[in-house]
Amino acid sequence: MGKTDVPQSTDSRHTPGPVRPARGARVHITVDGVAQEAWLGEPLIDVINRAQIPLAQVCYHPQLGPIQTCDTCSVEIGGVVGRACGTPVQAGMVVRTQTTAARTAQRDAYDRIVSNHDLYCTVCDNNNGNCTVHNTLGVLGIQHQTRPFQPKGYPKDDSNPFYRYDPDQCILCGRCVEACQNVQVNETLSIDWEAGQPRVLWDGGKPIGESSCVSCGHCVTVCPCNALQEKSMLGQAGLFTGIPLPVWNAAIDVVKGVEGSTGLKPIMNVSEIESAARDRYIKKTKTVCTYCGVGCSFDVWTDERHILKVEPGEGHANGISTCVKGKFGWDYVNSGERLTTPLIRDGERFREATWDEALDLIAWRFGEIRAQHGPDALAFVASSKSTNEEVFLVQKFARQVIGTNNVDNCSRYCQSPATKGLSQTVGIGGDSGTIRDIEHASLVITIGSNTAESHPVLATRIKRAQKQGRTRVIVFDLREHELARRADQFIRPKPGTDFVWISAVNKFILDHGLEDRPFLDARVTGLDEYRESVAAYTLEYAEQETGIPAATLEALARQIAAEEGVCVLWAMGVTQQCGGSDTSAAISNMLLLTGNYGRTGTGAYPLRGHNNVQGAGDMGAMPDQVSGYQKVTNPVVVDRHEREWGIRLRPDKGLDNTEMLDAALEGTLKSLWITGEEMSLTDSNANHLARGFEALEFLVVQDLYFTNTARYADVVLPAAASLEKEGTFTSTERRMQRLYQVMPPLKGTRPDWQIYMAVAQRLGVTWTYTHPGEIMAEIARLSPFFAGVTYERLEGYGSLCWPVAEDGTDTPLLYTERFHFPDGKAKLHPAEYRPRQQPPGGEFDLHLNSGRMLEHFHEGNMTFRVHGLAEKVPDAFVEVSPELAAERNIQSGQWVRLVSPHGAIRLQALVTARVSGNELYVPLNARKAENAVNFLTGSQGDAQTHTPAYKDTSVRMELLHDVGDNPLPATNHRWGHPTPQSGVEVERKWARPDYVYPGGALPMLGDSLNARSDALGADD
Repeated sequence: MGKTDVPQSTDSRHTPGPVRPARGARVHITVDGVAQEAWLGEPLIDVINRAQIPLAQVCYHPQLGPIQTCDTCSVEIGGVVGRACGTPVQAGMVVRTQTTAARTAQRDAYDRIVSNHDLYCTVCDNNNGNCTVHNTLGVLGIQHQTRPFQPKGYPKDDSNPFYRYDPDQCILCGRCVEACQNVQVNETLSIDWEAGQPRVLWDGGKPIGESSCVSCGHCVTVCPCNALQEKSMLGQAGLFTGIPLPVWNAAIDVVKGVEGSTGLKPIMNVSEIESAARDRYIKKTKTVCTYCGVGCSFDVWTDERHILKVEPGEGHANGISTCVKGKFGWDYVNSGERLTTPLIRDGERFREATWDEALDLIAWRFGEIRAQHGPDALAFVASSKSTNEEVFLVQKFARQVIGTNNVDNCSRYCQSPATKGLSQTVGIGGDSGTIRDIEHASLVITIGSNTAESHPVLATRIKRAQKQGRTRVIVFDLREHELARRADQFIRPKPGTDFVWISAVNKFILDHGLEDRPFLDARVTGLDEYRESVAAYTLEYAEQETGIPAATLEALARQIAAEEGVCVLWAMGVTQQCGGSDTSAAISNMLLLTGNYGRTGTGAYPLRGHNNVQGAGDMGAMPDQVSGYQKVTNPVVVDRHEREWGIRLRPDKGLDNTEMLDAALEGTLKSLWITGEEMSLTDSNANHLARGFEALEFLVVQDLYFTNTARYADVVLPAAASLEKEGTFTSTERRMQRLYQVMPPLKGTRPDWQIYMAVAQRLGVTWTYTHPGEIMAEIARLSPFFAGVTYERLEGYGSLCWPVAEDGTDTPLLYTERFHFPDGKAKLHPAEYRPRQQPPGGEFDLHLNSGRMLEHFHEGNMTFRVHGLAEKVPDAFVEVSPELAAERNIQSGQWVRLVSPHGAIRLQALVTARVSGNELYVPLNARKAENAVNFLTGSQGDAQTHTPAYKDTSVRMELLHDVGDNPLPATNHRWGHPTPQSGVEVERKWARPDYVYPGGALPMLGDSLNARSDALGADD
């Protein structure tokens, strides 16, 4: 297939989970006398499961592929017994699942499993219908356990704050190992098959809490029994599981004693009754993660407000995958520090108020300020943590109720330059494809993105594709983070120079005829002007400016031009620079020159950092656009909103986030309503921001806690968390998904949409919404991008990638036929280099970089309230390179003061090779507000979007006398030593002298081994 050919995009309604190798041709086989359609090379078990033929399968999981450790899926294939999971389909196969030989093998295999597992289902925390070991007993109809349970002699491992491992319950199926090695690709878990008594190992035998385990939860999710279990479930999930330990142990003994005379069935019947009873009080509710922009979705199990566990499986973006925050980071919802009553400033203090009193005050003051100073004296900041429906109401409130375009959201702090650069080149400022496209790329390039920590589940897909040999990875960054360490090539450019090397690569491609000329001729304009604009960007100039050797850039240019599919991912390392928009456009130019748009496995991916920052922009929380990126100056848009809202949109651009506080200091902005954003710590130049807040006449802050920003407020409103409301989020893929109410709002709190509606009504505008679905219907009426979005189409785990046509057809892959311009063609954007304004020099001799950490989210307001996360990373620190540490006699734990022209903070040093030379790195999260990194950053920013140039910061470092413990505890995964291997390595089990295939039959080892390498499954 040529580069300009356009195949069908990956269907948005696929089987969840990571991409697996493509299936072969359609064939037919016979199973139990019935013809079945199949695909050449897929695991036979998938055919059997699609036909809904009951078959035991303990180790097999469709998102993991064949593991072949349990042997319970034995069937007769052409008269020979073999594993259904490990046998690739061949045309004309004749399969029988219930012959005597097959049944004997299945039962023998299960009996071996339970000799490793103490069956006490009636009093087990995991007896909730999803225990594979328990359910398989029913499938096989086994009455007695032939081989007695044999304790392994290993203690339980409770050293991880979130889950525990019980070796005596472990059946050695290897699911956890496969998930860790080849889905999460953290490569921590293995099985010591050569040991006298094998067991699962972390880092080859370390306690979990001292290993490289990142607590992602993959292992716990796929465990088919209770060997790996969430600590939040223990003693909480069943009718009998909370009884005292001596009584609990006695109950197990009673159950086991009865088995000999009654058989297992009566005991299992009691267990089923007990399990059904649990369903009356254990609620399982689908939601969408409230952390990063990947868009993971899962079921949350609750007993009233107690969160038992998070159970992923069906989510489009994640399947079984989660990160530590998505799986375990939810305690903040029930924090004792939640706001539960409105607060009104009374001098230097706050007093509690009723909701009516607070809302009446807000409406009165808004009305008063508007009457005295006009509507533009008020401004509104929407939250990237709120739902689409709530963000939509923020901008509607600003425009319809108040009459101003002064509205913005936190994408101004991170992704606005990416949106701008893409809008200038291809017309839509969002990801051009989905995570599936990234998985299908032959080359993935990341620029300024710590993907494995900022977007962990998306990173697992890149790591898996790379490990399977399907994708090469090149990383450009200042720090050697995880993905940089794993990359096929890691390149460290000088800070703020990505634009230069990209433009030089583009010039080389054009100068040497490496561009995709048919694609350019047919689908792109502006080539001559662009060629002229990059004339000065020679490889030699790029080497001088970026520090990257010219030979390296030449090889890169040739590689990009030759690849079948290239995806480029970027984040704050690009966008938080003075030339963030220009660099984003340069990335898009590179993809256009090489024909890497509009095909599966290609495209531009600016990774959104917050769960709904994409949606916050989509819904019109911007000073010059309403929902669906419709300009307020467009007459069609103005007329459409006039019919719906009864007002004419004002054509003038409003204030963005960074302009609002300047206007407050100038005296033109009098009032600000901030929803769910810790602006005082997340905006740059925090001291300047504080002065702006103090200059306002009236500030409203709406949040879960009394934040640092709330200290400046006149009214503080207690909001509901995402688990306490319904609505939709939009992920970095442009994927819209529903979230459902897991628990009622904490008493005294309200969802954002109800708060906006209450104030609107007090200001005389009749809003009568009774459910967020009604708001989405209005969004669909007003926004062509969302015309076909309905709650019915998003039911359950349904999802839609906008644009969505009225008939519900969505667009996972953009630009297959047209770019989003009137002529359908993309535009090469002329190159313009905007170098950093504050390079190190003189007094401020060190460059300061900042960003996210895996364990925490943004400033840490939510994650520091999760004990386990705070235990792993108790506070912020400053990373110092070994060479700088040696030069200045710095040791880990040393307290230092970082000083910039704008402020100072006090942190402990962490000496690490993740940074080099005079580079420093400080995480965004800090336990104490006064140590937040943005007290150091300045007010310079991207020229086109005003996004602060956080990464353009220089500081000096003062050594203090105090030396404490290492700021990164010994229990942090970064001190661990992973044990990479190909997977479970089941061949080592088969080689054990005590292993015999169940029932005495010979397994089809040749086919099984081929299946492991060639038929891990099929991408649906």
